[in-house]
Amino acid sequence: MADARAFAPGAVRGGPWGAVSSPRCYPTPRARPAYRHLAQALSALILDGRIALHVKLPAERELATALRTSRTTITAVYDLLHESGYAHSRQGSGTWTSLPDGRASTGVGRLLGAEDTAIDLARAASGLPEQTLLDALAEITPHLVEHVHTPGYHPYGLTELRAAVAERFTARGLPTVPEQILVTSGAQHALTLVLDLLCGPGDRVVVENPSYPNALEAMRRARLRTVSVPVTDTGWDIEIIESTLRQVVPQLAYLIPDFHNPIGLLMPDADRGRVLRAAGRSGSWLVIYETLTDLALDVPTPPPFASHAAPGGTGQVVTIGSMSKTHWGGLRIGWLRAPARQVTELAGQRVAADMGGSVLDQLLAVALLARAGELLPTRLERMREQRAALTAALAEPIASALADRALDHGVRIESGAVLAADPGHLRAAAAHPLHHAGGHAARGSTPDGRRPRRRPARHPRVATPALGRVGRAPTPRLTADGATDGRERAVRPPTAPDDRRTAGAGRRSRTASPPRVAARPTNNAARRWPGGPVAGPRGVTA
Repeated sequence: MADARAFAPGAVRGGPWGAVSSPRCYPTPRARPAYRHLAQALSALILDGRIALHVKLPAERELATALRTSRTTITAVYDLLHESGYAHSRQGSGTWTSLPDGRASTGVGRLLGAEDTAIDLARAASGLPEQTLLDALAEITPHLVEHVHTPGYHPYGLTELRAAVAERFTARGLPTVPEQILVTSGAQHALTLVLDLLCGPGDRVVVENPSYPNALEAMRRARLRTVSVPVTDTGWDIEIIESTLRQVVPQLAYLIPDFHNPIGLLMPDADRGRVLRAAGRSGSWLVIYETLTDLALDVPTPPPFASHAAPGGTGQVVTIGSMSKTHWGGLRIGWLRAPARQVTELAGQRVAADMGGSVLDQLLAVALLARAGELLPTRLERMREQRAALTAALAEPIASALADRALDHGVRIESGAVLAADPGHLRAAAAHPLHHAGGHAARGSTPDGRRPRRRPARHPRVATPALGRVGRAPTPRLTADGATDGRERAVRPPTAPDDRRTAGAGRRSRTASPPRVAARPTNNAARRWPGGPVAGPRGVTA
């Protein structure tokens, strides 16, 4: 069940239907009624995946108290959600979230695109030249015939493809053997495997804010508690990252240091070394997302992140890459580089899902990687021309308001809200698509080449959303005969032995004022609600 206090004034700040931040949810003149405003905001959160499906909403009285409005208004909100299909009730068990018939979540719609859109800039994936594909298919046909006489299951990936990927890492400055490579069905598949192996429900993970929305969604579905560190137009604040790793001690940190998605920055080499040392001191895994590394438009292709570690210091670094951005999104080939022992465990993890990737796709990937020297330069030059055209056409950063206006003219642009690591903050994270692929690779430096000296920014509030506690799906209990009884069970993450509840931790303000950068974790077990923990360390998601 949701923690109704997450609905407190200031918890929802914007979104498709405006802000819900006034002390009372009274409509302003000429505005829609308050109950419609709230119902539409909640339905948007459900579509966006920020409120999970099939989880219990707060009781009407509890939510009315948190929002400082009447119970009649909340009753009208729930009635409207029922009528539109975004909620359903069970006799005696409250109101539960759902999706209307024929509606798909925003994550699915983002991949499918809108039928009435003439230009779609929300899906950043290029096509593959027809002749290149035809030549590669002709080349691999004899090899495919040879594989037809084999079982065709390759949980680690084809030997030749693992060797080709390992050779690419070695050529970029990170010695790698095939045993350290696992071939996956895209980078997102690799990330979900890593999260399943290394993390459990309630574990803390550090993410950048903003970040890649599909990765954030994977973490929410894994019921992980994200702790965000800001990335701005001037780059990463390494002091905040170091202090967060030291004080929060997360299970892993997910970073996009190469042409960050969506900001487009390239992390300086010195900062990479500092992050590696900080992660080593905290014992946290680093998951490095390198899907955009080869799309270096203005600078040379950067070396692998793990190559900046001290000798023997790459034991807890997982590097994820794919061919979706460099070649074609329809070629579902990705990979990860990790210690050989973890690769073996991850292969066992993936067998439970798909047993192995397509042999045809992997043979095609081998042929295309061998042609990368002649394919990528042409592609990069075309991307530079496209970037210049978009830079001239768009005079303002991409935010939710502009995205809404552009859609009226048949142009689809991703709004900033889906890129936010903190689901409760629906403010538009200014996301300019032109920053991709190294367009602002040197943004982290001043004109004379020095890093700007900035005071550490205050850590943005990372409270789970208005309705953020809803994101934990209930776990049914098993009866003696093995059937589920339909009841929910609280998700209670393990509490570190040295965690202690501080004297004033329970008296939290209901405002959205930002807390300190990161504080020592408090005892989550001291404060539980029916749907799981609702109080965590100050400045981190509970």
